[in-house]
Amino acid sequence: MDWLLPVLAIVLIVEGIGPLLFPNKWRNYLLQVSQQPINQLRQMGGVLVIIGTLLLLYFN
Repeated sequence: MDWLLPVLAIVLIVEGIGPLLFPNKWRNYLLQVSQQPINQLRQMGGVLVIIGTLLLLYFN
C-alpha cells in the first residue's frame, strides 16, 4: 500500500493540468461530456477502469 498515495498524487497532477493550462477548452469539454447519454458515460468509465487495471497489473 506504499504506492497508493504517490499514485493518487500523480492522478491529481495529471487531472489538474487541463484546467490549469486550458481552462476554456476544459470547460467546453466538460459541457460536451455532460450532454452525453448516461449509458455512454458508464461505458467510457468502465473502459477507463479496465484499461487502468490492466496497466496496473502489467507494470506491477
